[in-house]
Amino acid sequence: MGSEQRERKCALAVSLGLAANILLAVLKTTIGIWGHSPALLADGINSTSDVAYYIVVSVFMRLARKPPDHEHPYGHSQLESIGALVVGSFVIATATAIFWNAVNNVYNLLAGQSDFSGAMVGALWVAVFTVILKLVLTILTQRIGQQTRNAAVLALAYDHRNDVFSASAAVIGIFLGRMGYPWVDPLAGALVALVILRTGIEILRESSADLMDTVPGQSLARQITELLSAIPEVKQVEEIHAHRFGPFLVVNVTIGVDGSLSVAAGDEIASQVERTLYKHVKFLRRAYVHYHPADTSHPAVATLGDGE
Repeated sequence: MGSEQRERKCALAVSLGLAANILLAVLKTTIGIWGHSPALLADGINSTSDVAYYIVVSVFMRLARKPPDHEHPYGHSQLESIGALVVGSFVIATATAIFWNAVNNVYNLLAGQSDFSGAMVGALWVAVFTVILKLVLTILTQRIGQQTRNAAVLALAYDHRNDVFSASAAVIGIFLGRMGYPWVDPLAGALVALVILRTGIEILRESSADLMDTVPGQSLARQITELLSAIPEVKQVEEIHAHRFGPFLVVNVTIGVDGSLSVAAGDEIASQVERTLYKHVKFLRRAYVHYHPADTSHPAVATLGDGE
């Protein structure tokens, strides 16, 4: 996927999500108040916060497209992961506020300090509409996030999925509230908050992992080792180091070659390794290959080639 196509897909995911959340924020907040539904109002507050951090994410994604410069030779792609951190922080803050408000409403009902008797039917239909819309957005945004490996877009996909669960809880709460169990509606709001909180923590964990250089994982190291084992001139793969910059990878590989070869021959092997990595490793931006005479007696060295 080209860089321009990737940017278009990411922008589409953000624009669709922003438009949907503006609509839902207005609809759910208005109907939540008018229809006397704490669960729908809590979900409306969640959508309102979604609008705020969608704007933040769009700003970060625009900054991430800046070309490399002297201070950032690998570009600004890590801003996508920073944008995901912002999303996660917004999600956790929203969840905390919704949870305590819902718990307070449940307490007031059980203590007889509230005359809430159930939401209006309009609130139920708005909640059902939210479930359907968010299901569609979850599938679409997750697909784009996986195709582009954009941490911020994947975070938005998690948030859409989170909204499916929270809106479903609101549907159940509103329905049972209308059936004569008014305390279920605000209780559903509390459950909504817990689901939101879990999603926020998951977003923070994954985006932090991107920024903390948790690659290469076993799968990437194994992929590179298998690719290089197909090159007869590569006798050893001693080290594999990789760093992530947004969705892109920069890889440093140290190989062992026949010590009797000329410098020019060794350089040609290194170039062949680079070409192989660029061809087969997805989202690889740079590959640096270091070579020196192979030392098959070294216990930490993985010997490749014939019979391996």
